[in-house]
Amino acid sequence: MRQPVVRASPRRGILFALGAAWVGAGLGCGGGGAPPAGTEVDVRVPSGATVRTIGSELQRGGLIAYPRAFALYVRIKGAQRDLKAGHYRFRVGQSWGELLAAMRSGDLVTVPLTIPEGFTLREMAPRIAQLSGLPEDSVRTLLERPELAARMRVPGPTLEGYLFPETYRFSEGLGVETIVRALTTRYRSFWGSRERALADSLELTEREVVTLASIVEEEARRGEERPRIAGVYLNRLRIGMLLQADPTVQYALGEPKPRLLFRDIDSVADHPYNTYTQPGLPPGPIASPGEASLRAVLEPEEHDFLFFVARPDGSHVFTRTSREHVNAINRIRRGQG
Repeated sequence: MRQPVVRASPRRGILFALGAAWVGAGLGCGGGGAPPAGTEVDVRVPSGATVRTIGSELQRGGLIAYPRAFALYVRIKGAQRDLKAGHYRFRVGQSWGELLAAMRSGDLVTVPLTIPEGFTLREMAPRIAQLSGLPEDSVRTLLERPELAARMRVPGPTLEGYLFPETYRFSEGLGVETIVRALTTRYRSFWGSRERALADSLELTEREVVTLASIVEEEARRGEERPRIAGVYLNRLRIGMLLQADPTVQYALGEPKPRLLFRDIDSVADHPYNTYTQPGLPPGPIASPGEASLRAVLEPEEHDFLFFVARPDGSHVFTRTSREHVNAINRIRRGQG
């Protein structure tokens, strides 16, 4: 008598495939040629990649042995439309569930972006360009557009001064605007009700506070002197005296000079950022001040100093009159300061 043919039902086939997938998940990468367990492997998932393409990338890195089974596993989990493109770093031996969870949540590799205190947009552009993948000139052009500053809800006139100094972490290939939004969000978090009340008490706008703080940032070499330097400039503003801040002339020149000469000042005499010739504060910040410089302006030291000159060690001599100031300069030149 003939033995009946046993036909697998569709349900039974799915269960068999599911079982194979779970076996694969339990085994991790499997296969004899895989790197040692714990080895870190970088995997880049292209935008629009299919699940099978992703499985092949994981197999190529030695993370899985069965890409077709992995693709089926993803479909059974209903995750085929949830996988995020980008740069991942996995470890050999991770389960399929761990790999899938990372790609569903977009747990991408991040790289640091450090904005030092006192950096200008010109100095930031190369760092943001490297992160975004855009040419440096294009990034700088974007950063200097007033309309971008307006979209980021900062006082302007550009983003100069409002990309808050700090170390951030971003995934690679982000757009410049996404990066800028994170930096300006951090800047805006500085301004609470107390900070705005302090600015009002000094009769300064938010832009004026940041502008003066950027000058203090560039002048101060010792942190403890920031409030005193801020006090000098505020005293000058109150009596209508020219600020005569060297960093503003350096900014007007467009490139730093190791020593500022009178002919440098004269060469940009009509520039709005030249505080040797233009009264009051310049139109906007000249660099990104850190929190310490912002607070120094909002809570300045109260005194009657109107002048200061730098010693070789970076500290300053503060004086009240032009005669005292000239004497301090002469003493420093003689090595007696």
